[in-house]
Amino acid sequence: MTTAARVAGTAALVLVLGAGAYATADAHDVVPGLVTLAPPVPDPSPFPTAPGATEPTAVARALADLDPQVPPPSSAGVQALVDALVADPRLGPSVGVVVADQLTGDVLAAHQPDAGRVPASTAKLLTGVAALSQLDPDARLATRVLALDGDRIALVAGGDVMLAAGEGDPDAVLGHAGMADLARATAGALALRGTTTVELVVDDTLFSGPTEHPVWDPDYVDMGFTAPVTPLAVDLAKLRPGDYPPRAADPSVAAAEVFAQRLAEAGVTVQGRPTRASSPAEGPELARVESAPIADVTHYFLDTSDNTVTEVVARLVAVDAGLPGSFEGGTQAVLRAVGALGVDVTGARLVDASGLATTSSLSPSLLVDLVRLTADPAHPTLRDVGTGMPVAGLTGTLHDRFTSSPARGLVRAKTGSLPAVTSLAGTVLDAQRRQLAFVVMADQTPPGGQWAPRQAVDGFVTALAACGCR
Repeated sequence: MTTAARVAGTAALVLVLGAGAYATADAHDVVPGLVTLAPPVPDPSPFPTAPGATEPTAVARALADLDPQVPPPSSAGVQALVDALVADPRLGPSVGVVVADQLTGDVLAAHQPDAGRVPASTAKLLTGVAALSQLDPDARLATRVLALDGDRIALVAGGDVMLAAGEGDPDAVLGHAGMADLARATAGALALRGTTTVELVVDDTLFSGPTEHPVWDPDYVDMGFTAPVTPLAVDLAKLRPGDYPPRAADPSVAAAEVFAQRLAEAGVTVQGRPTRASSPAEGPELARVESAPIADVTHYFLDTSDNTVTEVVARLVAVDAGLPGSFEGGTQAVLRAVGALGVDVTGARLVDASGLATTSSLSPSLLVDLVRLTADPAHPTLRDVGTGMPVAGLTGTLHDRFTSSPARGLVRAKTGSLPAVTSLAGTVLDAQRRQLAFVVMADQTPPGGQWAPRQAVDGFVTALAACGCR
C-alpha cells in the first residue's frame, strides 16, 4: 500500500470513528442532533381551568329579606306610643311624628304629619337623595392644575373640600386626595417644560354667590359648625384638628397657600402669594388628583352630619342641573330632584342644604317618604343614603346614643340638632322584625340643651323596637 493510500485510509477511519462518537453523544443528548435515547415527550395536558373563570357559588347572606308575611304592629298600639311622646314635656309644645310601615307605606300612627317644622340636619336626607339620584355615584371630584400664559399656573377647584395637606390616603374619604401628590405631579410636568418658578392663581368660579348664608349665625364659622362654602379646601378648611375647630375665612386661597408650600418642597418656587383668577375652560393640564366617589362623600356627610360637605354637594347638584352653584341654586336643585322621585314637596321650604338655617320648613310626611325611598329595593341608587345614616349605639352621630338600649344596632337614622330643635328620621326593626320608617320633629324644645329631648326621642324609638303592638 502506498503512503498516500495509508493516509487516506487513516483519515477515513478517523471520520468513521468521529461520526460514531458524535452519534453516541447525540443519542445521549450531549451534543445537538436528531438522535436521542430519552423517552418520547408525552402529549401536553389540557390547559387547566382557572378557578376565577368558573361560575361563583352563592354567598350566604348575613340577613334574610324582611318577611312580608310578618304582620305590622297595630295602629292603635303605635298611636299610643306617639301620643305619649307628644305629651312628653321634654319635647315642648311643637311636635310632629309619623310612623309608617316600610314595606307597604301605610301610616301606622301620626301627629300633625303635614305641618312644616324646622328640620335641622334631617334636611341632609334631601341633599343625599338628590346627589345620588342626579349625580353619578361613582364620579370623583377632580382638583386640577392648568398651565396658563407665561409661567403662570392655575389651581382649579372641582368641589373637593376634603383634600389632605400632605399625601392622600386611597382608603379614606376625608383626605382621599392630597396636595403633596398634586404638587409632585405638577413639579414633574413643569420640569419637562424647563420651568422651576411659577406664579400661582386659584380658580374657584365653579360656585357663586355668598359663601355664608345671611340667615346663619355669624359665629358659625368661628365655632366650627361650618366653613365658608367654596369648591376647594384642605381638611374642610379647619385651622386646627378637632370636630369643631375654627375654619379658614377663605378656604380656596388657604388651600392654594398649602399647595404653594408643597410645590416649594417639590422644587418649584412660587413667586408671591396665590391670587384668585379664572382660568380657561380648557387648557393644558399639568396634573390632577381626584376625591373619593360621590357615593362615599354622601355617606360621609350623612354619618358625620358635616355641614360644609353637604352644602358643597348641593351646589354640585345645582351645577349639574345647569343652575348657579349658590345657596339658592343648590336648594332649588335639591327640591327638584326630590320631587322628581315622586315625593310631594308642596309647601316645603329649604333655605340651605345642611339644615343650619332655622327658617327652613319640612313636614314629617315628606321626610318619612324619603326614608322609605332610601330603603326601597326599587331605588338602588339611593342605597348609600340608607346605609349612610348612623347606626344606633355604633356609628356617626348616633354612636353615643342607644348604647344600653335594646334598639342598639336596630336603628338607622339621621339626627337633627339646633337650639330648641331636636329631630330624628330613619328606620327601626320592631320585635317581630318588621321594618318601620319613623320621623320625630320637635322645634320648640325647652331650654336646657339636647340631652332631655334626645332621651324622650330615643325612648320612643326604643319602644318601637320592642313593640309587639298586636
